[in-house]
Amino acid sequence: MIRSSRRGEWPRRILIAAAAALVPVMAGCEAGNNAPTLQWHQPTDGTLAFAGAGKSITIANVFVLGAPVGTVLHRGQSAGIFLGLVNTGSPDRLIAIRAPGIAQRVQLPAGGVALSTRSRVLLTGPRPAVILQKLVRPLNSGSFVKIYLIFQNAGAIRLTVPVMPMVSSYATFLPPMPSSPSATGAPSAHATRTGRHGSPSPSPSSSP
Repeated sequence: MIRSSRRGEWPRRILIAAAAALVPVMAGCEAGNNAPTLQWHQPTDGTLAFAGAGKSITIANVFVLGAPVGTVLHRGQSAGIFLGLVNTGSPDRLIAIRAPGIAQRVQLPAGGVALSTRSRVLLTGPRPAVILQKLVRPLNSGSFVKIYLIFQNAGAIRLTVPVMPMVSSYATFLPPMPSSPSATGAPSAHATRTGRHGSPSPSPSSSP
């Protein structure tokens, strides 16, 4: 799911808290207005970081979905990345993610991820919208990987991201589809925009 909301009156702390609430139960977002995505939950163990002038872009709860306990993602397989983005500064765009030594390439939604002023974008599934394609080495759950998020204006930021095993609450997430169209193609994702009064309405595309 890609969820974008714009509420000019929201203070920075509320926008950040909204992104920090990205937890595995958000995979139930397709269940409608009563789904857990519209309720508060404690944050996950994902990575938190900031980018841009004045740390205006919050990168919240970034993690890679690994394999079930006792198994491993093998070389050549793919893995999903889940995260939330909040922008309280001038417009920007996430144009690429790199994972050197981990995957041959990283697939983003077509055109990247646009971040308007005072907006949030939740790349939280249940099917990943960001995919590590063709792993160059086995990926063990419980390990950490280094990735680089590259923004059009804010530049590149390096993150150390946990690989979470597909167990317990994390089992609600889905792995990438067996075959992806291309490194620049957009995976199937449901986009929802939250209006001024908080009622979700469908968006014609997965880019905000």
